[in-house]
Amino acid sequence: MEDTKPKSTPIRFLSSLLMISLLISSSSAQNCQSTTFSGNRIYSTCTALPVLNSFLHWNYHQSNRTVDLAYRHTGVSSTNWVAWALNINGVGMAGAQALVAFQGTGGNMQAYTSSVIDTRISTLSPGNLSFNVPSISAEFVSSEIIIYATLHLPGDGTSFNQVWQIGPLSGNNPAAHNLAGANVASTGTVNFADGSVTGDGGAASTRQRNKNIHGVLNAISWGVLMPFGAIVARYLKVFKSADPAWFYIHVACQSSAYIIGVAGWGTGLKLGEESGLDNTTHRNIGITLFCLGTLQVFALMLRPNKDNKYRMYWNFYHWGVGYAVIILTIVNIFKGFELLNPAKGWKHAYIGIIISYGAIAVLLECYTWYFVIKRKRHTPPSGDKYPYAGNGQAV
Repeated sequence: MEDTKPKSTPIRFLSSLLMISLLISSSSAQNCQSTTFSGNRIYSTCTALPVLNSFLHWNYHQSNRTVDLAYRHTGVSSTNWVAWALNINGVGMAGAQALVAFQGTGGNMQAYTSSVIDTRISTLSPGNLSFNVPSISAEFVSSEIIIYATLHLPGDGTSFNQVWQIGPLSGNNPAAHNLAGANVASTGTVNFADGSVTGDGGAASTRQRNKNIHGVLNAISWGVLMPFGAIVARYLKVFKSADPAWFYIHVACQSSAYIIGVAGWGTGLKLGEESGLDNTTHRNIGITLFCLGTLQVFALMLRPNKDNKYRMYWNFYHWGVGYAVIILTIVNIFKGFELLNPAKGWKHAYIGIIISYGAIAVLLECYTWYFVIKRKRHTPPSGDKYPYAGNGQAV
């Protein structure tokens, strides 16, 4: 007799998955539609936002282009702040026009508007928005913070970029939120007229990944390889046994740094174009570094012979531009840390590398001068004009 149980197993499994999906969808819909609000507030449209346990309820009044809304953030505590915002001219938090709420240390709810001009500043300070908000209030009920507000929509459209967020409190002030996971995926669009909402978490994650790639490429190239190549050129050439190995190591380091750095520079230009932000100082230093680095590459092709009368001037140029690049690189990497705001460990690691390079340079400077002076005392004069360089020539 044939056993029919194995044939029914896949059907039962698929049926179970379908039932679970329906239960999840039904639970989400009930959590959105069945919510009751204080003051007999009723909202005709409701949507569950993709991440961070958040919901948006609203009524759109076409006659005067106003929106009455309630933003609910569930699963929060009295040590959290929450925010919901429209970004009229961009995406993400930079430039967002935010509604912020939290429970103060005295137990009273704080609700206000805040225009996020600079994401490097973690505190969401109260301030006017680019559009009118006639009323705003908030309440904390059963681990939920609910922000109530009325907005006068800007311009002529009804579809806008939106962003929502949660973070910790520091006393009575919002502190920096997490920069990973759902906290960088909480963006999308909302159309108040037709009720459509889209999530843009994937794009937000992509932007964050591109920022990380940009930072790593530039830190490794301009910030690590290039100073190492300069140390090799300055100190190894003193030793005759290291000639010409030091030159090839120097060229390999600087060439690799330039190639990787150009890739990092390109990702930075792309990020700036996509964000629409004007990080003037960081951008301008980056462009300057690219130009100086390119000049160094072409200057290498035009390097005079050692016995050429212009070689000394070329040496001064090469040395001056090279050290200017290193100094500007260090400054710009720290500017990048301010913009990217990564985990403190990254910044501390780079500070450790710079301190290590500085300590090594000081020790080698002392040793090479000792070595050169000692060699001069024990070697008859040879007419060498530059005893420090050993061969009379800089890089």
